[in-house]
Amino acid sequence: MTTVRTRFAPSPTGLLHIGGVRTALFSWAYARKHGGEFVLRIEDTDLERSTPASVAAILDGMHWVGLDYDEGPFYQMQRMERYKEVIQQLLATGHAYLCYTSREELDQMRAEAEARGEKPRYDRRWRPEPGKTLPVVPEGIKPVVRFRTPVDGVVAWDDQVKGRIEISNGELDDLIIARPDGTPTYNFCVVVDDIDMRISHVIRGDDHVNNTPRQIHIYEGIGAPVPVFAHLPMILNESGAKMSKRKDAVSVVDYDAQGFLPEALLNYLARLGWGHGDDEFFTLDQFVGWFDLKDVSPSSSRFDRDKLLWLNAQHIKAVEPQRLADRVAGFLADKGVETAAGPALAEVCTLLKDRSQTLVEMASQAEYFYRPLDPTADVVEKHLTPDDEARLGLFAEGAASLPAWDAPTLSQYIKDFVKQQGVKMPQVGMPLRAKVCGITNTPSVDAVLALLGRDEVLRRLAA
Repeated sequence: MTTVRTRFAPSPTGLLHIGGVRTALFSWAYARKHGGEFVLRIEDTDLERSTPASVAAILDGMHWVGLDYDEGPFYQMQRMERYKEVIQQLLATGHAYLCYTSREELDQMRAEAEARGEKPRYDRRWRPEPGKTLPVVPEGIKPVVRFRTPVDGVVAWDDQVKGRIEISNGELDDLIIARPDGTPTYNFCVVVDDIDMRISHVIRGDDHVNNTPRQIHIYEGIGAPVPVFAHLPMILNESGAKMSKRKDAVSVVDYDAQGFLPEALLNYLARLGWGHGDDEFFTLDQFVGWFDLKDVSPSSSRFDRDKLLWLNAQHIKAVEPQRLADRVAGFLADKGVETAAGPALAEVCTLLKDRSQTLVEMASQAEYFYRPLDPTADVVEKHLTPDDEARLGLFAEGAASLPAWDAPTLSQYIKDFVKQQGVKMPQVGMPLRAKVCGITNTPSVDAVLALLGRDEVLRRLAA
């Protein structure tokens, strides 16, 4: 039985975007589901646009989301000799040929075809045929290498997402597989890579569907088995348009910086175009166990940030507090907040994890545990009147002599104080929050006071 081997092959011409992460996720999950292997390949032959920074962003992004690869990263630029070797093989077997057509001749072919209302294409003038006399090789022109595409019949495959696809060979040109300087082209390199890396299943975005018939012909020309193809539907933005790098937060780095958990992002991306009944919240292990290409929808999916926020909140609730604290500490440091002298950040996160949709939001809520915030004028006017301040003074006197400083003791003390003052609970609870925290939207006030500690609470009440 053939080992399942999948790959993720991004081009390092920008940041790792969420469409790429979903492709990587589905490829990774399919390999893991079938006990196979997942390969990472960097397709860096676009020398003008590929950058080391983009390579680093891809590797960092894959590490952040936790999609581990069994082999790689492989780099196409390190495989140039192998590509040239296969090109010579195709030339020797007659599956490729040298073409000396000039740029001016190609432009003329295009203009004549458009004038006839036809699709512009190369007229195969340098393609060898039995009994055909080829033109005289011109001086000063370096040839390209073209693949000899069949002219009759169809090329077809059973796409695991889109179903049966058939393309007439008459619609296809003789593809250039090597440029005049000898460098190979994308469609050719991909095939050689997938053959050498023994890729059994090519799972990629449906923007590659048009490349597939050309690549199948190259597989057959080389004499290699054709892999199984699965083309994933596009992810649209909330307006229903294609994701834009300028308008949409499409990079993994964006979501890290916005306080999303990687497992929440993967959970959400898994649900874009795939489903398992009505299940919305699930772990990565559950996803691997459930995943099957037959359950991937061929239709485009629309990004819904509110759904992502909801899922992130569910995952925050499920994560161990110390892991939350490790991330939240960074966001607090960005705000200039030192946490060493305050309560344990993991305990603060435990108190806040049911109230936060992102870790940035959690850091904002955690700030008052480490430095008192200045209440706004509205809060002062509503909750810190002279009567409120006088009542808080009495509250502090009694609190100073409590036998213990914990949430149950404070809860009972607050109830007794409210009863003694002849007021309602909000008339004590809201001024307490305003004075001690600087805001009125906090968790249970007894839990907040207990975590802050007696000395800090009394200091803030006296301020």
